[in-house]
Amino acid sequence: MADFLTSTQRAKWIFTSQTLVKKYEEANQRARQILGEYGATLMEVDGNGSLTYPEPRNTAKDGAEKHSRTKPLSIEQEKCVRVYYESNVHNVCKKFPLPRKVQATALIFFKRFYLRWSVMEHQPKYIMLACIYAACKIEEYYVSAEELSKSVVLQDHQMILNYEMIVYQSLEFDLIVYAPYRAVEGFINNMEEFCHCYEGDDQLPRLKTLQEKADLEVDKMMFTDASLLFPPGQLALAALRNANAIHKVIDFDSYLRSIFGRQSSMHKMSELSESLNAIDSWVSKYEIPSKKVKNHIDRKLTSCWGFSSHDEGKKQEKKSKHKSEKSSKEAQSSMPSPV
Repeated sequence: MADFLTSTQRAKWIFTSQTLVKKYEEANQRARQILGEYGATLMEVDGNGSLTYPEPRNTAKDGAEKHSRTKPLSIEQEKCVRVYYESNVHNVCKKFPLPRKVQATALIFFKRFYLRWSVMEHQPKYIMLACIYAACKIEEYYVSAEELSKSVVLQDHQMILNYEMIVYQSLEFDLIVYAPYRAVEGFINNMEEFCHCYEGDDQLPRLKTLQEKADLEVDKMMFTDASLLFPPGQLALAALRNANAIHKVIDFDSYLRSIFGRQSSMHKMSELSESLNAIDSWVSKYEIPSKKVKNHIDRKLTSCWGFSSHDEGKKQEKKSKHKSEKSSKEAQSSMPSPV
């Protein structure tokens, strides 16, 4: 993972728990301020990636009445919305199907986006699809915006193209993602040397099974915020440790000690164990909100967006489609690719 050490992901997109909490708080607070000022929080986006804030309330009285009716989402409720749509990333990717690396990149894009923005400001459905679309481009597994829109019965695929540029801008065009799968493969190769494996050795297929199970463990991790807190190498080791605990392929503690080699120390080993345990904790705490909880949050979120009903939401989507219809062909042909 030498490339990761000099990457923007390591320099800019790995955080402490405290920094992560602060970013979520800042995004939530900004959306609350917008709600108080405008009576709604949802921004509109056009074909060139420009953002427009909601129209201000006509009078102070209108603003006060709107504010009294509309309550912002809490930070915890925002988390529930993100978790729900992250699980939908998996559902969409499974329909095509897309490689797990594409799914991991899309999840990272989605998580990074909502470090900068609140779900009250940008509809997660569109951001989710734009992140998958961008991930397909970056990982060179292209799927068209039209195909993606059909996967969620979305009438206006232009919305995906419009939000694509907002995603790139919000990620500061840091689009190369180092997922743990490559690190898992590297550790497995290293384990072959550690176990002194040779061609035809019975241990080789067992290590292959260990890799497959570890990849499944990584899949779970990518849905949590662990991918924003720990480097891919540590995520890979946590996945391998969990897989090995079930299949018992190698003496994992001995293998960890061998990684440190001459620079080994109990202090470094204890720090690594702490990190691996913390990663396990993130996975064990992961929970998709119940339908009842989600429906309650959806009603609040729809109100924050300025939609009075489901029909109003459809009306807004049709309005956006009408605005972008004229430029859709031009946008598709001229949209710059970051690859």
